Amino acid sequence: MDHRFGTPYLVLYACLVNLIGCRGLPAKNHVPLFIFGDSLFDAGNNNYVDIPPSAQANYWPYGETFFKYPTGRFSDGRIIPDFIAEYANLPLIPPYLQPGSNKFIGGVNFAFGGSGALIETAQGYGINLRTQVSYFEEIEKLWRQMLGDAEAKKLISKAVYLISMGVNDYMVHFGTNSTVLESYSREEYVGMVIGNLTVEIKEIYKKGGRKFGFVNAGALDCTPAIGALEAGTRGPCNENATALIELHNAAFSNALQELESQLEGFKYATHDLYTSWSERIHNPTKYGSTACCGTGPYRGIPSCGGRKPVKEYQLCGNASEYVFFDSTHLTEKANQQLAELMWSGSPNITGPYNLKMLFDI
Repeated sequence: MDHRFGTPYLVLYACLVNLIGCRGLPAKNHVPLFIFGDSLFDAGNNNYVDIPPSAQANYWPYGETFFKYPTGRFSDGRIIPDFIAEYANLPLIPPYLQPGSNKFIGGVNFAFGGSGALIETAQGYGINLRTQVSYFEEIEKLWRQMLGDAEAKKLISKAVYLISMGVNDYMVHFGTNSTVLESYSREEYVGMVIGNLTVEIKEIYKKGGRKFGFVNAGALDCTPAIGALEAGTRGPCNENATALIELHNAAFSNALQELESQLEGFKYATHDLYTSWSERIHNPTKYGSTACCGTGPYRGIPSCGGRKPVKEYQLCGNASEYVFFDSTHLTEKANQQLAELMWSGSPNITGPYNLKMLFDI
């Protein structure tokens, strides 16, 4: 048996067939949660792949507040999917690549830091969306073998599929010397990203997925990392990045509306991450755009933990006072605030459904 499915087979089989609660696992009427994405949603898959330490988060001070040790989450504590699982009465959803963990009842987290919708994005140190969906297809196949087609289909259709993907496809353009767009117009490039996203959403739908949760591209144009790059020139934001993100978010919204009209039973919740994130960045009396951990202007030079090319870094005393933990990633406090908006936010920030509605359907 694959090392990823190391929990005793017969116990899990009994749990699944009877759809009853086993110790530490959800009860009969639970709704599984499958998570796809990038570092915003990565619960530690980056721990289990041979990639440069600079692309990982399995060292101190990551994880310092809630877990008290590094888990591979790009934060000081919990991330958005951890809170969503809690609100849905599920255990923490384990990383797919974690050996020996239970990946059957509550769901699976396939997200991987640095990943993109395009296969070319982060090649060599990221697991792209196509690969993540192929992992889900393996789980779906295993469920059908264990449960039979009818029961597996029922469970898969009840599940919620949470996706954060696309922003890393644009990160390569955020520096002032980017040349990637020389071959494409902005509109053409955004169309490629949205096209790949749409293809994979349809693949999940073909396997039985019906309820989807999304975040649009957050305000990565105004992170501490961008502030450090732009220091002394145009301030803490990058106009080129803003234009790409705005194009992406408009195109993604249109694509989801088209999918809703094309695919019977397709329901979705999209959280306007760009707006909720921006409100926090641009409220300096509450948070501001300086990171808790890093060095340089806005602590935006990515040195947190001393594992990157720049070793020197400063660490704040209270991460909950910040939006950003490091140069691009959020604190647990910010993650919790955004998760609450995704879970029960009004249609102007999360719609047409919110995640609570999807879990209740």
